[in-house]
Amino acid sequence: MELSAPIRAYYEQGGELNRLDLANGRLEFLRTRDVLRRVLPQAPARILDVGGATGAHARWLTADGYHVRVVDPVPLHVAHAATIPGVDAVRGDARRLDEPDATYQATLLLGPLYHLTDRADRLAALREAVRVTAPGGVVAAATISRHVGLFDALRRGRYLQPEIRAFIDEEVATGVYDPQGRDLFTLAYFHHADEITAEFAEAGLAGATRYALESAAWLFADADGWLDDDERTAHLLAALRTVERDESMLGISSHVLTVATVG
Repeated sequence: MELSAPIRAYYEQGGELNRLDLANGRLEFLRTRDVLRRVLPQAPARILDVGGATGAHARWLTADGYHVRVVDPVPLHVAHAATIPGVDAVRGDARRLDEPDATYQATLLLGPLYHLTDRADRLAALREAVRVTAPGGVVAAATISRHVGLFDALRRGRYLQPEIRAFIDEEVATGVYDPQGRDLFTLAYFHHADEITAEFAEAGLAGATRYALESAAWLFADADGWLDDDERTAHLLAALRTVERDESMLGISSHVLTVATVG
């Protein structure tokens, strides 16, 4: 199974090389790391980073003492991740992993689920994560929230453009975000908060916990100003921890991290 053409073209441009270093990407990165450091098994443990792109998370995981393998469908990403000391990087598909059963203590899906627009494909990726994770291990998956495209279009004034408004309204109704070549994000699926727990359960992952990563902070006009100051960053992260499991935050958060233990 191949990556769809618009998604492949988007990532082959190299935007993922520094996305998590910029504005809201920085907050997404810091919060993802913050939550994972609290839910992952203790190092050293084997972690499979599926859709791990250029290895932004693999880098700190390795530094924390984990043994990390990155699997990604984009050759540019794999080549970049492979340059990180201690990281093993291979090309692969989240829906059909070339990995033995029960090999890892944690499997991360920090991108695949929002690039699989068909529910059957998302379930296949989750079931593969369960298969390769040892009993008692952790599966953690990131999703993009259903109304993020709408909020972002409103924030940037793009919703005033009829053609943008039409495709955003379609995404809100269906979850499928398809900019069709516009200079925006690429083809993706945006979840309702309750959808991901249902998909986890159907894949055999009961009792999942959802974490609102950014809550409403991604809408801050001066996100970089906050993150350029260590004291403000510390206070921001502490504040977001206090509301991360509040269900009322899930729909406004740009990303949700869902975590479950393999039975």
